[in-house]
Amino acid sequence: MKIVFSRKGLDSAAGGIPSPLVDGRPLSIPIPANGTPSACVYSDLVSPIPEILDDLGKGMDRSEPCHLDPDIDASIVRRPRPSGWRGSLGQIGAAQSHLANQGVGRDDVFVFWGLFRSVERAEGKWRFVDKPQHRIFGWLQVGEVLAVGEDWRDALQRYPWLEGHPHLRAGWGPANRVYVATDRLRLGGSDTRLAGFGRLRLGKRLTACADERVSTWNVPAWLDPSRGGTGMTYHPPARWLGDGMLRAAPRGQEFVADAGTRRDALEWLETLIGGDATGD
Repeated sequence: MKIVFSRKGLDSAAGGIPSPLVDGRPLSIPIPANGTPSACVYSDLVSPIPEILDDLGKGMDRSEPCHLDPDIDASIVRRPRPSGWRGSLGQIGAAQSHLANQGVGRDDVFVFWGLFRSVERAEGKWRFVDKPQHRIFGWLQVGEVLAVGEDWRDALQRYPWLEGHPHLRAGWGPANRVYVATDRLRLGGSDTRLAGFGRLRLGKRLTACADERVSTWNVPAWLDPSRGGTGMTYHPPARWLGDGMLRAAPRGQEFVADAGTRRDALEWLETLIGGDATGD
């Protein structure tokens, strides 16, 4: 199994602000569409997302199109979801080429993380408090990879509940792919009772508490090469600091760790998801 640490949501480069931690819970806000195909604007998302953007959005407007991807939380939009809806992730360009080159496919797991900062309401407005941090907020196990390319109609015929996904619209190139989630998480060849996708209630902090830099992470032993771990793409030896510490790469969306059948990696995933999942 490959475990992909996938950077998603607002940050200093995409949108200019972190996503909020609301009462300690990560609420990943999609990045602006910036001219890419979109069927969703920020006002289509549930509260308090539009209100937070009104107060903190640095020019982002609730009428602005957003890129709702990954789409792993049925409740993030105001409209009802179609029957049979499941989580999905679209990818294209250099990030998709990297996933393809690493052989990411069926049964591999995306672990979504992003930049977050706590928020509170004061005098009727939202404001940021505390320092930003990197935090895991969701997951998706791949059930199928759809080679959508430039013509999305076949994918929509097979999976009509994907209607509205940004990568199932005109305007993408031939490398356009959509990763469709499994219904149930499968680990080590065995089905679990956990959902194959979802958002975490509290998530898991990656940023080391004792370090001033948001990109200094505490990582599990199965990932840390100094502890016999797998390492992951985009992270040469100089980025591994020892003792479970990593200086995370500032660029790249998809960091791939080839965990194979390592029991410690599978147990880490099951603990991460099983203890904190909002999926059903």
